[in-house]
Amino acid sequence: MTRARPDWKGAPVWSGLPHPLGATYDGQGTNFALFSEVADRVDLVLVDDDGVHSTIPLPEVDGFVWHCYLPGVGPGQRYGYRVHGPWDPAVGHRCNPAKLLLDPYTRAVDGTTDNHASLFERAQGRADAADSAGHTMLGVVTDPFFDWGDDRPPRRRYAESVIYEAHVRGLSRTHPDVPPELRGTYAGLAHPAVVNHLTSLGVTAVELMPVHQFVHDGVLQDRGLSNYWGYNTIGFFAPHNGYAALGTRGQQVTEFKSMVKTLHEAGLEVILDVVYNHTAEGNERGPTLSFRGIDNASYYRLVDGDWQHYYDTTGTGNSLLMRHPYVLQLIMDSLRYWVTEMHVDGFRFDLAATLARQFHEVDRLSAFFDLIQQDPVISRVKLIAEPWDVGEGGYQVGNFPSLWSEWNGKYRDAVRDFWRAEDHTLGEFASRLTGSSDLYQHSRRRPRASVNFVTAHDGFTLRDLVSYNDKHNEANGEDNRDGESHNRSWNCGAEGATRDPAVRELRGRQQRNLLATLLLSQGIPMLSHGDELGRTQRGNNNAYCQDNDLSWIDWRLDDEQRSLLDFVRRLIALRADHPVLRRRRYFRGDTATRADQPLPDLVWLLPDAREMTDDDWRRSDAHAVGVFLNGDAIAEPDPCGRPVVDDSFLLLLNSHWEPTDFRLPGAGYGERWTALIDTADPEGVPDEAEHKAGTVVTVEQRSLVVLSRPCSTGR
Repeated sequence: MTRARPDWKGAPVWSGLPHPLGATYDGQGTNFALFSEVADRVDLVLVDDDGVHSTIPLPEVDGFVWHCYLPGVGPGQRYGYRVHGPWDPAVGHRCNPAKLLLDPYTRAVDGTTDNHASLFERAQGRADAADSAGHTMLGVVTDPFFDWGDDRPPRRRYAESVIYEAHVRGLSRTHPDVPPELRGTYAGLAHPAVVNHLTSLGVTAVELMPVHQFVHDGVLQDRGLSNYWGYNTIGFFAPHNGYAALGTRGQQVTEFKSMVKTLHEAGLEVILDVVYNHTAEGNERGPTLSFRGIDNASYYRLVDGDWQHYYDTTGTGNSLLMRHPYVLQLIMDSLRYWVTEMHVDGFRFDLAATLARQFHEVDRLSAFFDLIQQDPVISRVKLIAEPWDVGEGGYQVGNFPSLWSEWNGKYRDAVRDFWRAEDHTLGEFASRLTGSSDLYQHSRRRPRASVNFVTAHDGFTLRDLVSYNDKHNEANGEDNRDGESHNRSWNCGAEGATRDPAVRELRGRQQRNLLATLLLSQGIPMLSHGDELGRTQRGNNNAYCQDNDLSWIDWRLDDEQRSLLDFVRRLIALRADHPVLRRRRYFRGDTATRADQPLPDLVWLLPDAREMTDDDWRRSDAHAVGVFLNGDAIAEPDPCGRPVVDDSFLLLLNSHWEPTDFRLPGAGYGERWTALIDTADPEGVPDEAEHKAGTVVTVEQRSLVVLSRPCSTGR
């Protein structure tokens, strides 16, 4: 039971300013500002350490922003709002002063929600009078001051980038070298043991799954589960307090900043997976935690003519109203805050197609994209779209504006199908391997537009992709109905764990094939955390609710896993050393400018060394191909304007069930080739190092060989 003081008994209440929104501490006091167009009155509620509530009616309103300034109120102060106004769902209004509401702009959050009945509107025709205080989270006034020292963003070029998608908790939760009290936290991710793993791997950026304050759904809590992935945001400015090791009265902000500073010192960029398409309040049956009680019709898309229901293109119950100026301001203010105050280096936008729905259709000319394009801060960081949602016309791969990169779902599908030896796959596989120009070049975008991935958090891990034909999601409590059923996976002969050495060998080979393809493709590669270690979720392809060892990385490695880790390190190092493997422009079929090197920049070869013809591409059973990457014909300048030349490479790919003999092309391609990678070997190391032009190299079934020859002019 909460104890309340009817009136503020502290310092005088000053009128304050309507900007910035949120609670802003200036060293002497705090300005509070909240937008609500529909409110008749707004009460600020301060909560002290003993749980006593002090209510302060906000004295001023300017342009629908209610505000005050409280001298003497500073960091660590907990607070919420009660909004008085119409409760009339038929026209979209759901104000109810019985609900203690979280500030949408709060920089830190204390506490959690407990799924208590008072959070929900149960009454018919009137607002439920049950008070939600004590059952919901509170905002916290934070100290904006932090010693960043000489922190600078790494600003890694897109062509150099290798992204590592990671979960703050899952990455360090079981790491033996991280102190127990830090495991699964921001401080744990910044621990030298974790940072050393990332830097030795060679990745350039960590893409963190949602770290905005999120809510654990009531239905999951009832099952003894949690919203582990975090795609259920309620606070777009606040680091999730469940990942804080040092405290939740604002200390999580300092801990997050320290993590970013540490990762920057190691040369690693920090990209946030952000969920601006919906909030944790769900539809009309969801809890009233913040936006719904503040100004429901301004923040959410409602069904035209049926305003008591929510228009949902996200599959979560609601969608934010992307044509409302205060919603757009909320998102842009949040993005700028994370860049300017938290020093992050970019964003991956969940279900980004919803953000482009200013009205109904996905529109690349929407106000959201215009604001991003014009913003001097956000337009200069990395912007990555998940280019789809669940609404009509929501699959938009290839259709985002020029500043954006995109998760390339077509890359994932084509690569999986090629290595399963599906028919009619070679043509699309070739497009994906070379940067997906068919998807992006029409709008003058470059290979950096394609974020290539074979696996991500959503779906099978890499190890499970080659170990299971079917999903096994029984632990989620939905009778295995949840999760994708068509995974383009193949178990290599046995479902799940097996001791059969032939099956295990083939699974290892397939993992090496997929990883090598990913890291040798043009575009930006993205690894899913733990795939380099052979992480398994035991066939669960939708582990969103599994905050346990099913989802956490297991750092106890056997010999096979150590070999896989070394293999990935070698691949990333090879990519980093050779610009021809990470071109800034698409292949054009152009020849080099020098007379002594007339070969095109890219040549597709049959196993007998003849160039592929149109008829060869159309063959349904084409599963073996050679790819010549001409390092002498890159013809693009480095950052200093000097022309780039490189070693040349020959990739020999065979997804057949049988070995294939490849004849190395004639002397015009080079007299001698050095074998660097052979995925048929458990270590990925070729048996023979040197091969002469015109000789035959046998590529084993389901495997890939990489050969190189030195640049003809030196580098």
